[in-house]
Amino acid sequence: MNEKKLPIHRRLYNWVLSWAGSPHAVWALFLIAFAESSFFPIPPDVLLIALVLGDRHKAFRFASICLLGSVLGGITGYVIGWGFWEATQTFFYKIPGLTPAAFDQMAERYEAYGPSIVFLAAFTPIPYKLITISAGVFKISFLPFVLASIAGRGARFFLVAGLLYRYGEAIRPFIDKHFEKLALAFGVLLIAGFVALKFLH
Repeated sequence: MNEKKLPIHRRLYNWVLSWAGSPHAVWALFLIAFAESSFFPIPPDVLLIALVLGDRHKAFRFASICLLGSVLGGITGYVIGWGFWEATQTFFYKIPGLTPAAFDQMAERYEAYGPSIVFLAAFTPIPYKLITISAGVFKISFLPFVLASIAGRGARFFLVAGLLYRYGEAIRPFIDKHFEKLALAFGVLLIAGFVALKFLH
């Protein structure tokens, strides 16, 4: 199919993947991870997988770069929400997943779960950008936000890198097909745990 006839989301996916063969691939990984934390729609896992498969000995280096870019991008998203939301919300509401209704839901989730929801979103397919910006908007404590982001994003990227390092190309179809389902299942278990703890108290 002609590239121009593909949906925009798929074209962006292909563009991200095209960086795998570039001498600037590592910088691209960092910048895509950074941008995805506040506005870019394609997760950095796409490029991370390609780079790890290209050089499995650098798997954890790539995961570390991805983590650094993502957390710094998350902090940027937090700052946008904290200090510049009134001036920028019109732009951000045009991004899929960032809607007034989604922000209202986040207010309820922060009240129920606190920074734990940051970890959940950082690990699962929940749009991380929704978490980073809304955390700033609702003035969630900054240090717990950063620590939860490091834990969640680190668990996600190092899980992908570790599986590919151990099993290589053989596991790629499984990750491509099932990663979001597995992450969502893990997230459901976490939520169940939070609810159980709340009832216990």
